[in-house]
Amino acid sequence: MSRIGKLPIPIPAKVKVEIKGQKILVEGPKGKLNFDVPRRAVATLEGTNVVVTRTGEDSESKALHGLTRSIVNNMVIGVSEGFVKKLEIQGVGFKAAVQGKNVNLSLGYSHPVNYALPEQIKVTVDENTKITIEGPDKQVVGQVAAELRSYYPPEPYKGKGVRYSDEKVIRKEGKTVQ
Repeated sequence: MSRIGKLPIPIPAKVKVEIKGQKILVEGPKGKLNFDVPRRAVATLEGTNVVVTRTGEDSESKALHGLTRSIVNNMVIGVSEGFVKKLEIQGVGFKAAVQGKNVNLSLGYSHPVNYALPEQIKVTVDENTKITIEGPDKQVVGQVAAELRSYYPPEPYKGKGVRYSDEKVIRKEGKTVQ
């Protein structure tokens, strides 16, 4: 049995979970999420817990068992507490601003970089250089953070660019004149 897959998923009081065949609908104060359970796994509601089991003993069933349990657990945590990623922009003249459902980045290019935000994602900018990304879906929050970072990843010589707030950039020494 999978160590992760066999653990029951506790449902907080403010979260509502509904299982319709192979589809799981999770609703809470931070939003709504749904997930189609793979055919080799089965999710059932037992009291205030969701239990994920597998249908076979082959390697694919074992892999999907733990994966399905982790995804459903992240959905329950996401709609009750939400997920947060923080980015920092470093560089002279580099800044960010939120305009409606778009993030406008000035990263030293000849043009501003505009990024359209997906549904249920909230972005706030502090001091023009600190970006906070919040949302109920862990995968989407991480994807938005990765895409914003990819426009100008931190470079090793001056350290300029967009980085995660806890990321350490190893600086390289420049050329030396003899």
